[in-house]
Amino acid sequence: MCGRYVVVSSVEVIEKRFNVTVPELPLNIIPNYNLGPGMMAPVITSANPNQVSFLQFGLTPVWAKKKMYLFNARAEGDGNPSDDPNYTGGKGIISKPSFKRAIRSQRCLVIADAFYEGPKGEGLSKPYLAYLRNHQRPFAFAGIWESWTNPETGAISQSFAIITTVANELMQKIGHHRSPVILHRHDESRWLKAEHLNEITGMLEPFPAEEMNAYPVNPAVKNPRANDKTLVEPLGERVLSETDVIVKTDIRLQGMGERKKKPGETH
Repeated sequence: MCGRYVVVSSVEVIEKRFNVTVPELPLNIIPNYNLGPGMMAPVITSANPNQVSFLQFGLTPVWAKKKMYLFNARAEGDGNPSDDPNYTGGKGIISKPSFKRAIRSQRCLVIADAFYEGPKGEGLSKPYLAYLRNHQRPFAFAGIWESWTNPETGAISQSFAIITTVANELMQKIGHHRSPVILHRHDESRWLKAEHLNEITGMLEPFPAEEMNAYPVNPAVKNPRANDKTLVEPLGERVLSETDVIVKTDIRLQGMGERKKKPGETH
């Protein structure tokens, strides 16, 4: 499952990459080297595709009587209980009570630069940082979002979940049983606009492993309060060999999430 990820690209990079505007940046959202459930995060929703919104990571279904934190949504739904990487059956997410409304009409792009994953048994006690090769960042996870009204206070909150699917070859090498759905760039707009279920579920496939890589990082990431550059520093060799310059320098140094001051501008 994908429960921790990294967002460190600058506001300007995000705006240019996704052709959106970013409103006033809430405090302490970017950079985030350890973004986890319960935190606010930048997403682009189907309801507001030209602007970045800030929603809580961990979806609460519209019908819930109390707040929930469903941070992942299985593309297969109740299918594929053994997490067979060769599963080709139906996408049961369309019938799951928690997700069936959102998958049809409330989808979002979850902005990320990298994500953490670990072996199924050890999890974040033995974490790896996974990223896309060739400086493909930031990228977008396929997400769904909901608006929930607290029945006691009437307060409205918006939250999201990242959709997961079967493990690609990279996740299998790490020893993990799932992959977050990473959208191809040419599918991002389609993900927000698609109306037919066949088109929507057709995008819920694992990202090509040959376009990704990963390396081991500090188990300190397991602590949700840990949040600094040292979390993305490699503690060993990459899972797959590649000739590119290692990505950690790029992640550490490019963009700290703050908008640059314009001439004459003060804060």
